[in-house]
Amino acid sequence: MKPLLPLTLALLLTACGEGEPLTPPDARLPDGSRYRGELVDGLLQGPGRLDYSNGTWFEGQFKDGQPEGRGQWHGPNGLVYIGEFKAGLFHGQGTLSYGNGTTYAGRFAGNQFNGEGTLKQGDLTYRGEFRNDQYHGSGSLEWADGSHYQGLFRNGQPDGEGVRTDADGNRYAGRFKHGQLQGQGAFQGEDGSHYIGQFRNSLFHGKGRYTSADGDIWTGTFKNGDLLGQGEFIGADGSHYRGHFRHWRYQGEGTLTLADGSRYEGQFGDGEYDGRGTLSLADGTRTTGFWRAGTRIRDEQDRALSDPLEVGLLAQGPLLQQALDALPSSTPALELYAITLAGDGRQSVFLREANYVSRLLAERFGASGQVTLVNHRDHMANRPLATRESLSRAIQAVARKSGPEDLVFIYLTSHGSANHELVLEQPGLQLPQLPARELADLLVPLKDRLKVLVISACYSGGFIPPIKDDKTLIMTAARADRVSFGCSEESDFTYFGRALFADAFSETDDLERAFGIARTKVAEREQADDFEASEPQIWAPKAVTARWRELREQQAERALTAQNAADPDKTARSH
Repeated sequence: MKPLLPLTLALLLTACGEGEPLTPPDARLPDGSRYRGELVDGLLQGPGRLDYSNGTWFEGQFKDGQPEGRGQWHGPNGLVYIGEFKAGLFHGQGTLSYGNGTTYAGRFAGNQFNGEGTLKQGDLTYRGEFRNDQYHGSGSLEWADGSHYQGLFRNGQPDGEGVRTDADGNRYAGRFKHGQLQGQGAFQGEDGSHYIGQFRNSLFHGKGRYTSADGDIWTGTFKNGDLLGQGEFIGADGSHYRGHFRHWRYQGEGTLTLADGSRYEGQFGDGEYDGRGTLSLADGTRTTGFWRAGTRIRDEQDRALSDPLEVGLLAQGPLLQQALDALPSSTPALELYAITLAGDGRQSVFLREANYVSRLLAERFGASGQVTLVNHRDHMANRPLATRESLSRAIQAVARKSGPEDLVFIYLTSHGSANHELVLEQPGLQLPQLPARELADLLVPLKDRLKVLVISACYSGGFIPPIKDDKTLIMTAARADRVSFGCSEESDFTYFGRALFADAFSETDDLERAFGIARTKVAEREQADDFEASEPQIWAPKAVTARWRELREQQAERALTAQNAADPDKTARSH
């Protein structure tokens, strides 16, 4: 907070200004000033006007030769004062306007702001008490960007009890000194987070408790905004940590209990198991050893262990080939093939969502052949990775195994970027992202297939323009310039994934109607959470929606035929 610059007025009566009336003066003063008004015993008295030789002038009441009472003074560079005078000085209630747009309305004493007043200066407005041209006492200070402070001031700066709100809506309350929150106070974030504890220079500093918008709680000792030393974390997902922190992350000795009942006791580094420790699972299994970046690299006898990442890399080729070989070849009947992909392995929500969609497509919509590609920290050695190359090979395999009469369903769930790239992230590997234009290129082998492409990611609407054609129905979780929501570790679905697959498809089989239901449910949830609307998008060619209806009708007929074959007596009774 910048202090009010002193606005000393003592020398304002010594500059040049405007012209004077054409009527002759009633008196001339020794300094050359000209006076029009009443003279009593040689002194200016009563109403009158005084024009100084430099162009400055005053019009109002005089007493014993000095401005006294109501009047107006016009000075240099557009300065104008209208109000009360005493012994020739601004004194009492008045308004002062500067040529640069600055204005002050309030109390004056001896040519200075003193008492209640309002100052508008550049991008700030102050309302409250002044003393000797400075904010002093109770008042409020507002900036054009919406930030403001209300409370006590001293010598031009917030000093004492007050509340400050910044341009982002974050709120600080407590005792301020020289413009900064010091000592015990409270913070309320615009996102719903809050902190109660000690501050230094408006940063968390000392003992305190911080609660995030998601409900995670950190308690301990803070230093310059960071959580350092001994502390405690209680996660909204049910996790609980006691131990040492550094920069808000687990660092040093500690104990972490996870929601699944597992418990780790030992050393941490940068938020992960790092050093000697023991992991106890909910089933009673205990593993002791030496850990590095979350992975056990040595056993309890200090013998080196195989690196899971390296073991997983060795398994990836056979895992992908096995999944592709399992795809059945097309038959004369209309069939559904599917590819699901969970792109970001740092959060489990994408894995859970891909697994659910894969089961739904198989059990509800009769997908005869499926390939599921997954990035996840715990499945490097038993699930095919979600990479551009594995997706490309899966698409090529589906193109070879399917027939022109078949329908292909592709579901991609991950984080997305404002540059319209799908995030492909596997902890321990450095994978390139998947831009919209490159996804369009990967889909070329399926150019003759009717297909449904669903993308649940931020900014996913940007994938529609380079991919859309009359054979590809596309649904996206968001507009090209909007984020989507629900990407958290503890969630089972993203907002859009739940609304479409768990909710909408439980009400209807129709693709366009299901999308409409999902879009409405997403909007309702975002509004309840006070989020900016993601606005899911759709491109729906008639050929694809017609083929989907045909698929569902044929599946219904086959199901009825199978049921009748299993119970021929029921068929006879129905006739």
